[in-house]
Amino acid sequence: MTSNDDIGSVTTSPAVTATVPGQDGGARFGVRVLAAAALARARAGRDASGNPPERVTAGGGEPLRCCLRDAAAGEELLLFGYEPPIPASPYREIGAVFAHARPCAGPAALDRYPAGWYGRPQVLRAYDARGWIHPATRVHDGSDPEAVIARMLAEPEVVEIHSRNVAYGCYMFTLTRPDAAGDDA
Repeated sequence: MTSNDDIGSVTTSPAVTATVPGQDGGARFGVRVLAAAALARARAGRDASGNPPERVTAGGGEPLRCCLRDAAAGEELLLFGYEPPIPASPYREIGAVFAHARPCAGPAALDRYPAGWYGRPQVLRAYDARGWIHPATRVHDGSDPEAVIARMLAEPEVVEIHSRNVAYGCYMFTLTRPDAAGDDA
């Protein structure tokens, strides 16, 4: 079983800084996908709770957290428990995510909001440095996520934002300020 301390030391895919339009000439943020070590553990047979992942054949449309696109029918996937790395707090949680069963090429780009997520209603859950949910948290319709992200990151206490599924609450990816770019710790 993976402890919170183990999750905190996981090396992940680095964030890439993106420029988004804003009143000040551009707000900036970084995009992070699943922690690479957590994904490797799941592919090796254990998730964040120590359970074996479920192997499933995609019906089509499952949101893949490894490459930030929807699965095509027939793709081999894993469904497993993932604990997004935030500081130890009452808001730390494990939730189900889909990823390719085998390594994939990753996202087409990490320098902008994922193309497949436009028009997709999401909860943008803001966190502060303690790992507590911040009141800047919003539900958005997916039509202009960059503007919503810019407003949220304008709040000085917000250190990261998790994009989450509206209906199920599942983690999709993380957005951070560019000065927080690098590996999740």
